[in-house]
Amino acid sequence: MTAAAPAKGERIAKVMARAGLCSRREAERWIAEGRVAIDGKALTSPAVTVTAENAVTVDGKPLRPPERPRLFRFHKPHGVLTTASDPEGRRTIYDGMPAGLPRLMPVGRLDFTSEGLLLLTNDGAIKRHLELPATGWVRRYRVRVFGVPDAAAFARLAKGLVIDGVAYGPIEAHLDRARSESAYGRNTWITMALTEGKNREVRRVCEYLGFPVNRLIRVAYGPFQLGDLPAGRIEEVPTKVLRDQLGVTLAGAPLGAAARKAQRERGR
Repeated sequence: MTAAAPAKGERIAKVMARAGLCSRREAERWIAEGRVAIDGKALTSPAVTVTAENAVTVDGKPLRPPERPRLFRFHKPHGVLTTASDPEGRRTIYDGMPAGLPRLMPVGRLDFTSEGLLLLTNDGAIKRHLELPATGWVRRYRVRVFGVPDAAAFARLAKGLVIDGVAYGPIEAHLDRARSESAYGRNTWITMALTEGKNREVRRVCEYLGFPVNRLIRVAYGPFQLGDLPAGRIEEVPTKVLRDQLGVTLAGAPLGAAARKAQRERGR
């Protein structure tokens, strides 16, 4: 028997993710590699439902019970990779984190030169829930671009763009401030809000409009704010806030459509 699976049954990849062992995608890869067994029989497909009556093992070890769902705010510095390791030896978000943290997975990504708020969680179901476009979480960025976007550029962003065959949804943007720099020309700070979060979306749409990005800071992900959290610092979101904002029980189960609607409204 495993405490990680409910009596009614869940897909094995979801159970593994809920236990904080890995993401669903990683679970599927481990299954394909023959590392996961149910009742002593190695799995060959992730299309399997398990219950509390099944004995699940990973690499021959019993699957541990699910951890308490936890969410953390991390201020990702510039020049740090959102990955567990790098073959080139570059610094990652996990380097220098305090001891005693659970296994944490990033919610979405920030690229190497981007900085700001990165959410981290030990719960694979929460990660998936927050990343789904259908969930509707609003990501807000402060973006410094070269040049001064005008009303026409912001209007094009608001309608959405198609770049090299990739469709980008509507983006809200407004001017923060501009300043002249004799050596580098004119830089402008703008605030942008979007819900899709495609790979390098902000950089691509700005460059397409003729305003290349030279600094990008994520300041909010839904209702969670970067605030004055110092670069490189990580802080846990209180359990009550996690429960109220995400609509999850302490067992980690997402609530229904009403809670999801409420959380979207809070994040806008």
